[in-house]
Amino acid sequence: MRDHAMSPIIKRLKKLPIFDWGSKYNGDVLTSDLVAAIIVTIMLIPQSLAYALLAGLPPQMGLYASILPLLAYALFGSSRTLAVGPVAVISLMTAAAVGKLALQGTEEYIFAAMALALISGLMLLVMGLLRLGFMANFLSHPVISGFITASGIIIATSQLKHILGIDAHGHNLYELLTSIVAHLHQVNPFTLAIGVVATAFLFWVRKGLKPWLLYLGLKPRLADILAKTGPVFAVAATTLVAFGFGLGGQGVALVGEVPQGLPGLQVPKLDLELVFSLAGSAALISIIGFVESVSVAQTLAAKRRQRIEPNQELIGLGASNVASAFGGGYPVTGGFARSVVNFDAGAETPAAGAFTAVGIALATVFLTPLLFFLPKATLAATIIVAVMTLVDFSILKRTWNYSKADFAAVATTMAITLLFGVELGVTTGVLVSVAVHLYKTSRPHAAIVGLVEGTEHFRNIDRHDVRTNPHVLSLRVDESLYFANARFLEDRVYDLVADRPELKHVILMCPAVNEIDTSALESLEAINERLDSLGVKLHFSEIKGPVMDKLKRTDFMHHLTGQIFLSQYQAICAVAPETCTQTTLANAAQGNAK
Repeated sequence: MRDHAMSPIIKRLKKLPIFDWGSKYNGDVLTSDLVAAIIVTIMLIPQSLAYALLAGLPPQMGLYASILPLLAYALFGSSRTLAVGPVAVISLMTAAAVGKLALQGTEEYIFAAMALALISGLMLLVMGLLRLGFMANFLSHPVISGFITASGIIIATSQLKHILGIDAHGHNLYELLTSIVAHLHQVNPFTLAIGVVATAFLFWVRKGLKPWLLYLGLKPRLADILAKTGPVFAVAATTLVAFGFGLGGQGVALVGEVPQGLPGLQVPKLDLELVFSLAGSAALISIIGFVESVSVAQTLAAKRRQRIEPNQELIGLGASNVASAFGGGYPVTGGFARSVVNFDAGAETPAAGAFTAVGIALATVFLTPLLFFLPKATLAATIIVAVMTLVDFSILKRTWNYSKADFAAVATTMAITLLFGVELGVTTGVLVSVAVHLYKTSRPHAAIVGLVEGTEHFRNIDRHDVRTNPHVLSLRVDESLYFANARFLEDRVYDLVADRPELKHVILMCPAVNEIDTSALESLEAINERLDSLGVKLHFSEIKGPVMDKLKRTDFMHHLTGQIFLSQYQAICAVAPETCTQTTLANAAQGNAK
């Protein structure tokens, strides 16, 4: 009995991605994964520390959030190269969410961040089990780009206080700039020197270090690895300078003591009040994190002709966030920069992430005492250089040239994010994405079509030289019909019929109609009755099978005054045979001429 009960669970476990890539694991793959893990570990240490500070958390929590989540994703994630951990946008959203509940630096703030990771992880798991991966489609790519661009600007601006060595606060661009200007008289010259030099060095590393190393004669592979570890050089150099010159005594803010060793497993404290307070923020973090992660994973998978499973990604990210909460971390997702580095370094399987987790754990145990004299300005420089790659103002020009509606959505999302903060910005992005979709589909393109001479094809009369008949109106509907656009189509048909007193037949050509909901069906019934009262018959052509199956379950076809035709050509030949005859004669004349 027990074996029978366990068999579905065993079958489900065998469907996990690890059983796919794990069965083909060998020595060569192991070597590739180990090399990639070493490179990503070196890159991830300063990033993890920096992003934890961005979230308003102790730096070690960035390291904690880079250990268990990587192990969890290796078990449950579907991408071979996605690297999970703290990222800039999610760190900023964490600070905004938790900052409303507790003061930075307090235990309540830390516990709330862990609880946020747990709630977000549980939400993602539930979405994955319910196979809700399609929800990523509710956020359009332009809107996501606008939100990330605005967030990148806010993040970079928020780090200026560490570069300048001043005390400044704010949750949006206006508050941050106002606070920075008000405290400019507090600028610490030593902090400013470290921050400016570190920022300039890191910007140069991104573009100039690899060509310089190649010029010196290093092999491309080694030059690429050294270029990726640029932030580590900045951390080491500024730490030595701060230690050697005693800059802590000159007012330079240092990371200070970082607890050595790994945290014990712990269950975040949850109560109903805390859950309700964080639920909205957790939902936004889950959606943004999932969309960002899936975008990166799909891009990298396509380069190797692999595929990812969005619903499995929800489970993988959910498990990663739950693991982060139990391991003393905060919300995580797949990071673009580290995933690209992981990919370029030759990672073959998610085991590279597991090896990276081991590397981060070893660093947490043995290297944290060396971080005492690390200037916070260096970490701020790391964040600024990383997030500036996310800023893309070209999306405004592209959307303006291509779609004014998309431009309005992007511009609105960016403006709200910059002026009112990330949470309201991302909420606006979701609402605007849905609103733009509803607006576009509420006004479906419906073209009057005619028969192209010498063919059986029908095209828009405004774009092509076609044959029409004054007694027949052929209207091609280029959108599914539902409650938001049903009345629009109804009005369109009435307007066209009113302008054609000789009309006897209306044919709705439906090659692009994938759905007709109840509201749209009622509109079609109203059109049928109205045309019947005018002595005009309503016909349909090229209705798709699934749509036809639903129509057959109603009495609509019994009341339809006209017919339903397989093709538009068949319809026009039935109601206006002279049009087809003329086309046939024209074809014959062309044949004789040849």
